Amino acid sequence: MYLYNVTIGIDKSAEEEWLVYMRETYIPQAMATGMFTDARMFRILHDNEDNTTSYSVQYLASSIEKVQQYLEQHSPAIIEAHRAKFRNKHVAFMTLLEEI
Repeated sequence: MYLYNVTIGIDKSAEEEWLVYMRETYIPQAMATGMFTDARMFRILHDNEDNTTSYSVQYLASSIEKVQQYLEQHSPAIIEAHRAKFRNKHVAFMTLLEEI
């Protein structure tokens, strides 16, 4: 099993709109690709002095090939739409993990 994790810091001024977007648009689009078996979103609990809140959005995949296919064929359009909507209001980084 593989876990594709996206950690996002979102400005508090855009947080509520972002949460709706993630729940109603971004995560459903990623899941509709058929590359993942499950998705979860967690708020990262820590003190933030920079007026952002951090989240971990996690997608489970049965193979690394499915993650690669998602990254190559599907994610560019999904990510670009997110960037356009929340330009200058977020930072993100991705991590790929393998279950052992």
